[in-house]
Amino acid sequence: MKAQRQALELLAVRAVGAAASRLPAFLVRAGGAALGRTFYLLDRSHRRVALANLAQCFPARSEAERTAIARRMFRHFGILLLELLRFGRLSPEEMRARVVVDGEERARAAYAKGKGVLFFTGHFGFWEMHAMVHALIFQPIGVLARPLDNPGLHRLLEDMRQRTGNTVIYREGAVRKVLRTLSMGQGVALLIDQHMHSPDAIWVRFFQRPAATTSTLAALALRTGAPVVPVFAVPLPDGRLRLVYEHPVEPPGPDSPDPVREFTQRCTDVLEMYVRRQPELWLWMHRRWRDAPAPETRGMFPEVRDEGGDG
Repeated sequence: MKAQRQALELLAVRAVGAAASRLPAFLVRAGGAALGRTFYLLDRSHRRVALANLAQCFPARSEAERTAIARRMFRHFGILLLELLRFGRLSPEEMRARVVVDGEERARAAYAKGKGVLFFTGHFGFWEMHAMVHALIFQPIGVLARPLDNPGLHRLLEDMRQRTGNTVIYREGAVRKVLRTLSMGQGVALLIDQHMHSPDAIWVRFFQRPAATTSTLAALALRTGAPVVPVFAVPLPDGRLRLVYEHPVEPPGPDSPDPVREFTQRCTDVLEMYVRRQPELWLWMHRRWRDAPAPETRGMFPEVRDEGGDG
């Protein structure tokens, strides 16, 4: 039964991708929005997780406001799915024409240091497309990722991720591969917003709540001296994507009592800043927060905050 279900999932995704590649962009976005709205109505468990997370993170906002954010979030991820399937079939020239770059000089300056570059983001905006186009604007990078449970979908996504020259790096032997990539002056990209079960997880504050976070980014940066550059891909009104390369995150000083945790907190704070600005672009349906001891490191956001307005 499992094999049959996975085969049907792959068939459905391939069919949707083939259809999306033949439709104009505005129809793909409309179809994705409809798909997201449908999942909001039908996927009760993920809707419940999203609303609970939003209630914890934006307590000063009304229930109606939080529900509206959840609806827009489901809509966004429906659009993301169809856009990704369409985007992966575009030519390099077409991909490049779909984006504008903000902070290109900051990324080039980071590469110029000769120590490689660690790029990080979260499940926010259009991160998959960002990685694809990055290889066309700068140079191919290594992308840290987890394998999908469905082997067929795994191969499909892997082919898409590597289409512009990027390399996917999985957990086994990852540190050695990342160190080799950085030593050649190349870039490595990773996500920092998933709940971590592994022994190298570290507790930092995300929306003033303790969250188990990967320590890999900070540990690699402190070991190699590679610049750490936050990156984000946000939609523009005309349908293009704005690829943002932020200023590198400064590492803690030599007197820091816990440099890995402090560095991880600084990176998490940058991600939180973007999520607060556009909360509908982040994956609120993920169970990001689990029971945990509160970390000693404080985030950049105060405990009591007015959550009104744009957040």
